[in-house]
Amino acid sequence: MAVTRSIDIGGKKITIETGRLAKQANGAVLISLEDNFVLCTATAADQPNPGQDFFPLTVDYREKTASVGKIPGGFFKREGRPTEKEILSARLIDRPIRPMFPEGFFTETQIMCGVYSSDGENDADILAAIGASAALLISDIPFDEPISEVRVTKVDGQLIVNPTHSELEKGDFDISVAGTVDSIMMVEGEAKEISEAVFLEAIKFAHANIIELCNFQKAFAAEVGKKKRELTAKEDDTEIVNDVKALCLNDIKSVFGTVMTKEERKLRNREIHDKVISSLSEKYSDQERKLEEIIHDLQYEVMRSMILDEGKRLDGRSLTDIRQISSEVAVLPRTHGSALFTRGQTQSLTTVTLGTKRDEQIIEGLKEESTKRFILHYNFPPFSTGEVGGRPGPGRREIGHGNLAERALKNLIPSDEDFPYTIRIVSDILESNGSSSMATVCAGSLALMDAGVKLSKPVAGIAMGLIKEGDKVAVLSDILGDEDHFGDMDFKVAGTTEGITAIQMDIKIRGISFEIMEKALAQARDGRLHILGEMSKAISEARESISPYAPHLYSIYIPTDMIGTVIGPGGKTIRHIVAESGAEVDIEEDGKVTIAAIDKSQADIATKMIQALTELPEVGKVYDGVVKGTKDFGAFVEILPGKEGLLHISEIEHRRLNKVEEVLKPGDKVQVKLIAIEDTGKLRLSRKVLLPKDKQHQHQPHHKKD
Repeated sequence: MAVTRSIDIGGKKITIETGRLAKQANGAVLISLEDNFVLCTATAADQPNPGQDFFPLTVDYREKTASVGKIPGGFFKREGRPTEKEILSARLIDRPIRPMFPEGFFTETQIMCGVYSSDGENDADILAAIGASAALLISDIPFDEPISEVRVTKVDGQLIVNPTHSELEKGDFDISVAGTVDSIMMVEGEAKEISEAVFLEAIKFAHANIIELCNFQKAFAAEVGKKKRELTAKEDDTEIVNDVKALCLNDIKSVFGTVMTKEERKLRNREIHDKVISSLSEKYSDQERKLEEIIHDLQYEVMRSMILDEGKRLDGRSLTDIRQISSEVAVLPRTHGSALFTRGQTQSLTTVTLGTKRDEQIIEGLKEESTKRFILHYNFPPFSTGEVGGRPGPGRREIGHGNLAERALKNLIPSDEDFPYTIRIVSDILESNGSSSMATVCAGSLALMDAGVKLSKPVAGIAMGLIKEGDKVAVLSDILGDEDHFGDMDFKVAGTTEGITAIQMDIKIRGISFEIMEKALAQARDGRLHILGEMSKAISEARESISPYAPHLYSIYIPTDMIGTVIGPGGKTIRHIVAESGAEVDIEEDGKVTIAAIDKSQADIATKMIQALTELPEVGKVYDGVVKGTKDFGAFVEILPGKEGLLHISEIEHRRLNKVEEVLKPGDKVQVKLIAIEDTGKLRLSRKVLLPKDKQHQHQPHHKKD
């Protein structure tokens, strides 16, 4: 039997239903808000795979094109691989849900969220996160604490929960927040240089709504939920743990207590691993994975206690110290802009390429098709961590990191009117030991200024970490890879000297307090200002001009009713202009013509051709024309592209002619004056008014063809 319940959030009714659809899944809910419907299912295998020692969770979010009455493009006419929007939405669901599963649950689990109806104004990703949590909560899968997610913005000083797309466009920020009844689990968003205080206000406002949604899910689960599975009892491993401790605990403390590079630490850890395995392999012949797990847990404990009890980090820094920073620009001679940003053992080589309007990315999805003129791509090849892997290519992590860096920079880019270029940034991570996405923000800002893109202000980013054991708390600035791996939080903050432009927070524990978040934000601001100061040593503002290898843009306006003339039938005319000039030409609906050329002479040729096509005939003006044809009564002369007038036989010379061909033949160039435009639009031309009258009886030979 279907059960349906609703709740009002921010003046909008959210409804969840179960028992009617997808009944063979372990848990399934249909969640809706107005005309937006998302089916969320949670399914788990019956048993974990033998020897499984990690939790294999997959989350998929897909937007059905039928939900907005569209048929997919392409040859196959069906949905293909996930779009970037779908991947980013899946990450918004995965990140807050993953820490909520109980420790020791290793059964393969899959969450699938499909958008089946969309009004195009409300984003369904937030609904999907709530629906995924509800599906897990009512299932037999071990998951007993719901999470909820909302999006917030502020318009004209008023905070809005789950705003529409049009409200987001007018808002000061776009922040998605996930949490439980007690605390915040995840934050992701962009802002227009807001203060830390405004950000915290938005998070607290979001959490008030999250509490309502979580309690709503709990009440729903109490009514329709299944009995949860029994977790396999953990075996007593005291003996094996003590054996491993006796062999390597002091070695681990020595390694973690000595300042060394990532590579040196990796080598020493390998020696410890080999020592334990060789010493205990006979006693625990079939438990090598267990031995490795215990070594990992000991490293976890040693690093955390060293930070909490001694205030000492792996590389000897204090909790607030930033690693050494090196910034270089113009490192690649033929790119339009480039920068090399190195912070400790994290390094980004970033390039900027300037393109024309035709280089804009076309975005297809549930909203109307749109274009994107600012694009940032992030690449993370395996050699950046000294590893061997598959061929480099964007996975979900790369897409997520690139999107965060793009959001950090996008609101500082000059408008299309002031800088009518398509801008593509590519960040290639050459080394990684902590927060390569924030290195991308720094390198991207430097490379944009090197390319002559006049950013409103430079932008920098920093990653903050957290170690928390009971009441002991340590907030770390500029975290290392190991501090991220063994820590409880990865909190990335990007911004200018004035405020925050992008933010992302993920935690591995079940939430953090607002007090910890406030401390992390203040510490992040100090770190960001320090990094901006270091970056300014390389370049502090955009170059006066763009690269000589970039296309230079020139704009002219033509009457809107002449656009078709310039384009020509089937684009024939504009293709001819491009071929003749070597420039690129784009025409907008308002008559703005943008001409792109590396060599200004190419732009001049295209400009003259377009102006000639769109010039209106002017009575009294003299034109250099071409004879297109002759009749007994005169010659037809083209004075402008596509515009011909009649040069009557009586207007060719002062003397009387018997035949036009005595003076003019088709193909001849001739100078004429426009003497009248008739009511019908026909043009009347004269040649004789340009000739001296004292030569009226002299024979004038016709003008030769070129």
